[in-house]
Order: sequence, then C-alpha cells, then structure tokens
Amino acid sequence: MALPLGFTGARLDRADQLRTDPARFAAAAVDPRARCLVLDGIDCVPGEGGGLSWEPIDSDDDRALMLLGIDDAGVPHFVREAPVGARVDARSRTVMRLLPMLSAEEAALYGGARSLVDWHARHRFCAVCGAPTELFRGGWGRKCGNCNAEHFPRVDPVVIMLAECDGRVLVGRQGGFPPGFFSALAGFVEPGESLEEAVARELFEEAGIRVTDVTYVASQPWPFPSSLMIGCRAVTTDPALLLDTTEIEAAMWVDKTEVRAALAGDMGAPFLAPPSLAIARHLLEDWAQ
Repeated sequence: MALPLGFTGARLDRADQLRTDPARFAAAAVDPRARCLVLDGIDCVPGEGGGLSWEPIDSDDDRALMLLGIDDAGVPHFVREAPVGARVDARSRTVMRLLPMLSAEEAALYGGARSLVDWHARHRFCAVCGAPTELFRGGWGRKCGNCNAEHFPRVDPVVIMLAECDGRVLVGRQGGFPPGFFSALAGFVEPGESLEEAVARELFEEAGIRVTDVTYVASQPWPFPSSLMIGCRAVTTDPALLLDTTEIEAAMWVDKTEVRAALAGDMGAPFLAPPSLAIARHLLEDWAQ
C-alpha cells in the first residue's frame, strides 16, 4: 500500500497531557508563539503560497479554543469552535478544490480540525438530559453542567472494499457521481458486526454477491464529516450482479489493464478513477501492481 494516504501524516504532538491540565492549557493559549487555524465555517482558508492560513491568538475572540497539538519547536496550534448559530455543512465538498493546494501533512491536520469543529457544532446539548454542554479536555470533549455526562468526539467506521473474481475487481457508482466516475463499494459498519461481516453484508446488499476471504488493507480518516474508512479486499466465485439501485446506479468488473488505464487517466479507460486523496484509489493502485 502506497503511503501516505490522504488526510494522514499530521506531525503535531496531540499533547494529551495539556488537554487534561487546565493550567498548562491556559499557558499554551497565551504563548506568544501560539497559532490558530483560520477557517471559513469548517472549510480551510488558503494562506500565502497556497497552504493553510494561521493567525495569532486573538484575545478579543471569545469562542473556545481547541488544541490541535504542539509542533517540533514547541509551538501550540489551535482551532476555534464555530460561532453559535453558524451553518456548518459537514458533507460539503466545496473544499475539494482547495485541498490540492495543501501538503499531505497540512491536509491531515486540516482534516482533523474540520471533523473536530463539526462535532462540537452538532453537540452543543447533552444527549442524556438535553442541557447545554461546555468544552473541556482542551476541546476534545464536552461536559454537561446539569447531569455531568461527558461526551467525546466519535468517528463513524466505514468499510470500503474491492471484491475480486477471476482476476477482476468490482467498481460501482452512485447516481450523484460525476459522469464516468466509478469507485470501490463502501458502507457503514452496523452495531453488532465485525469488519469482515460488514464487508460481506454490504457487498451482498449493494451488489448481490457472496464473498469470502475478507482481508484488511489499510485505513484512512475521512473528514466528511468524520469517518474512518477501513479498506479491505474480498473474494467471490460468482460474478453475477444484482444491484440495489437505490444505492448503486451501475457496477462492473474490471481487470488490471483497465484499472491501470483509469489510474493513468487514459482517455480510452472504461471509467474515471477516484482522486489521490481517496483510499479507493490506493486500493485500486495496490491491487493493480
């Protein structure tokens, strides 16, 4: 598996010891070297030269700070919570045009910040009693002042997989995809099932195929809004498809020559491949080697 995967490789020390020490967190927030990530809602704002944009800590901004981590020089990096009432569209892909301007490390750092800010915007009230919650643990949790329940950011596990049959793999497309675009099939892991069971269930539900020999390949955080994509492979001996057209508009089996052509962007390729940030592309690259 080629590395790094998109949204991985952030080099900041997450500094859990600062999250749990209010005095040290407060000191980091007033460190004159400290920097705060500039966001437009939850989208990144290009800085000079095309990277992320950072600014000094503004003491007049009363929005809570969340600690992203400490760099190798000891400089604290923060992001602020979104303004109360601001519209936060966690699934918006408008930021995709800005992501190519970021280095792999910057994209990873931004992805974590985006997911964190989005989670806070959607969890201002306690899921236990409904009372307002407040940030704690340096921004990596919320606590209810009424019932003392503690809430922490979650990620949603998603299996994304290539089914293989006689030297070909299955790719599919949803109706909202760009014309010609195909990718690996994917689906959320449900309560009470293993990753292997989720792979088998999703492939049967969406494509009507039974698979065995499920193997793990790699994982990737995906900040739209906050998923962990778990890349897998599986094997089937029967290529007959029965698509759930409410989920999958079309699907097809492709061989290594066709996959390599798609990855190379050849005009004659049978489909458009996923972008480099997506783990689906890495799964195809890994299989086509």
